[in-house]
Amino acid sequence: MTFDPVFLSSLTLVLTAFGGAFLAALWISLVVWTYRDIRSRARDPLVQALAALMVALLNLPGVIVYLILRPPRTLEEEYQRTLEEEALLQALEDLPLCPGCERRVKEDWQICPNCHTKLKKACHNCAKFMELPWNICPYCGTPAPGMRLESSSIDDALRALKIGDEQNEVKVEK
Repeated sequence: MTFDPVFLSSLTLVLTAFGGAFLAALWISLVVWTYRDIRSRARDPLVQALAALMVALLNLPGVIVYLILRPPRTLEEEYQRTLEEEALLQALEDLPLCPGCERRVKEDWQICPNCHTKLKKACHNCAKFMELPWNICPYCGTPAPGMRLESSSIDDALRALKIGDEQNEVKVEK
C-alpha cells in the first residue's frame, strides 16, 4: 500500500479545517453562553461586558475564571429567595403578641402559656372566644355578663335578675 503525498496533504488540510472550525465554533459558543449566563446573574452592563470579553480573550481559561467568579444564584433565584424570606417574616408578624410578656401567641389561645396572662374570654352562650374589650359576642350576639342592654328598660333588667334568682333558689333546694 502506497501513500500518496497529495492525498495525505489534502486529508491533513481537511482535518485541520474541521478542527479549526470546531474550535472557532466552541470559542464563539463559550462567549455567547458566558454573556447569556452573566445577564441572568448580574444587572450591571459593565460586568456583563467584562465577563464576555474575558472569555473572548482567554478562551477556556477565561471560562474557568468566569465559573469561579460568577455569582452563585441567578437574579430570578434571588428574587424567589427574597419572596420566601418576606413570606416567612410576614407569617411571623401576623402572629399576635402577648400583652404581658411580648411573646408570640396563637389566635385561638385563651391564656398565654408563658406568663399566664388572659388573652381572650369565652362567650357564655356559644363558648367561642372573644377579645377582652368586647361587650357583645360577634358570633351569637349575646351581651357579655354585666353589660347593660341598650334596648331594655330597668324593669326588664330587674325581671331578668328575679328570674335568675328564682332559678338559683330552685337549684339550691334540689
